[in-house]
Amino acid sequence: LVRDKNFLPLIVALHLGTSIALVIYFWRVWLQVLRSIVKTVKDGEVKRGTEEWVSFLIIIGCIPGGLLGVFLETPLKMLFASPLVAAAFLVVNGTILFVGEQLRRRTEAKAAIANLDAKKREAQFRPLSSLSWKEAAIVGFAQALALIPGISRSGTTMVAGLGVRLNHEDAARYSFLLGTPLIAAAALLEVPQLAGQSMTVWLYVLLGIVVAGVAAFLSTKFLLKYFETGRLYPFAYYCWAVGLLALFLLLVLHV
Repeated sequence: LVRDKNFLPLIVALHLGTSIALVIYFWRVWLQVLRSIVKTVKDGEVKRGTEEWVSFLIIIGCIPGGLLGVFLETPLKMLFASPLVAAAFLVVNGTILFVGEQLRRRTEAKAAIANLDAKKREAQFRPLSSLSWKEAAIVGFAQALALIPGISRSGTTMVAGLGVRLNHEDAARYSFLLGTPLIAAAALLEVPQLAGQSMTVWLYVLLGIVVAGVAAFLSTKFLLKYFETGRLYPFAYYCWAVGLLALFLLLVLHV
């Protein structure tokens, strides 16, 4: 598949299913985003800490990935054709997740040592609406790293979110919200390249959209629940295991 000139549009077709699922899952949020945009245009200002500000943060966070995706399209396509690059960066991705969670645990440990009560501990972590536009841009640049094969978009954005002291749940929610516009835009730009393909190929693409959509919806529901109390460590271990196995197969066994 990676040697076929149409492999990227096929992959993006699967991403289209993911973006549709995310729009459906967060439909209330996206409806609020649209209302917020209208209100902001009408009022001519947006205040930090409001729902309108959250919509603004989503827009800011999408800009870095969108710009880099447009200007680096050709070299990125070449990277996606290399299984070795993907395997190596999968290991890197695991390290990012592990280090990000370690830093988070360190902050929690300091709060415990200081004998802070539960309310004060929670106050060290912030809701999404409290971020500055610069912090949103930092998370956006982290998302742009996912243009490299093997780097998890949701993983890097979550680590960046934790880095600016979001709680796990809001970091996960922001990650999913940021991904939706970019994934959908990439799909809409690339899928037309499949024009002229046989009906069989289109049926496979449509099947991929449906399967990806169902999987994305269920996994989003699970992950948001998981990150109410869960950690990033299991995902880091998974990335290390799969990445190292792939490197072994490619470099040693020449598969």
